[in-house]
Amino acid sequence: MEQLTDLKKQFEIYLSQQIPQKEPQNLYAPLQYVLQNGGKRIRPLLVLLATKSFGSPISEGMAAAAAIETFHNFTLIHDDIMDQAPIRRGLATVHQKWNENIAILSGDTMLVWAYKMLESYEPKIYKQLNTLLNKTAIEVCEGQQMDMDFENLAEVAIEDYLQMIKLKTAVLLGTALEYGGIIAQTSPQNLQQINRFGTYIGLAFQIQDDYLDTFGNKEDFGKRIGGDIIDRKKTFLYISAMNLANEKDKNSLLKLYQNKEIKPKNLISEVIAIFKKYHIEALAEKQIETYTQKALQALNQTDMPEKEKEFWKGFAFNLMKRSS
Repeated sequence: MEQLTDLKKQFEIYLSQQIPQKEPQNLYAPLQYVLQNGGKRIRPLLVLLATKSFGSPISEGMAAAAAIETFHNFTLIHDDIMDQAPIRRGLATVHQKWNENIAILSGDTMLVWAYKMLESYEPKIYKQLNTLLNKTAIEVCEGQQMDMDFENLAEVAIEDYLQMIKLKTAVLLGTALEYGGIIAQTSPQNLQQINRFGTYIGLAFQIQDDYLDTFGNKEDFGKRIGGDIIDRKKTFLYISAMNLANEKDKNSLLKLYQNKEIKPKNLISEVIAIFKKYHIEALAEKQIETYTQKALQALNQTDMPEKEKEFWKGFAFNLMKRSS
């Protein structure tokens, strides 16, 4: 969508003007590094496009979009530290390029900066935006803790996993869309349904992320392929395989995830072989489609113009067709 490319450029110009350019360099240079390091800008685009869909000028959503993007990147910095991830978007992570202490402090500063960006809104709107971000921030932290807890469990229920990705990833997409509705001062019904639309899209997006981490390629994905397997993460693919596998293959998966001595290349190939045996790729694709349809049902419950609904349907399908 050409208009999204143009809108992304507009947003990035705005965002670059908000990034602090001052001392100390070791605090603010990582902010510049992270916020200017590309990415698809999905969340801020959701804010801006929802603002437009509910009848307000896109310009009114810029500050909120910048706040959402800054908050999102704060979570990535801290997630990368916890995961000891070496690469993000094809470049060294902040704790690798600088060190962990700098990464933590710069991340903290980004969180505060995200809230600060909301101060430009009038009191009524500011309160709604701030309250929603508080709720979302707590949920994201809950999801991250669940994710870390899963690392120490041999088995995880699929329901628990879906709750984790809802909190860690999906709720922020819902919040981004609701931000646009709040700025446009649309009805409570619209706010609820557009949030549900975003949350279901977020669930589909995360399951696809699990899929691409295993079956994508590094150049497109921007992260190491097989990283979730190396980190022994209990992803949708792993949990589904554990549910479907016979006793022998289930034990093999457990042993592979418990064996810290096996070479990463061998670990990845053996785990993927089990995934393929039980057609986990197709299962993931089906789950992605299920959540996409639920998202569209929520979208249809809003009273935004039909032209706008058609746009969001196209946006959802394009998002689900990504290769990275």
